[in-house]
Amino acid sequence: MNFIGLISAVATFLIIGIFHPLVIKGEYYFGTRCWWVFCVAGIAFIVLSLFVDNQAVSTILGVTGCSCLWSILELFEQKKRVARGWFPKNPKRKY
Repeated sequence: MNFIGLISAVATFLIIGIFHPLVIKGEYYFGTRCWWVFCVAGIAFIVLSLFVDNQAVSTILGVTGCSCLWSILELFEQKKRVARGWFPKNPKRKY
């Protein structure tokens, strides 16, 4: 039996679930200034996925890299959601 599809699906679900609060907390504490961290991590994960021989691990690294890059967009969208009042502002940070 081939479990790579199932492993990839579960890993993708968990990765997206992890990145959702990372974006919210990242915007809360650092604003959009932390976008470059997601960019560097995303590129690193994608490049690493190209050099890993294991298909399941390579897929998970690729999904993690793409999720990092997608989080850059979500970080700026989160800034808009905070401005609309949908999420709390950090009172210690200047806007």
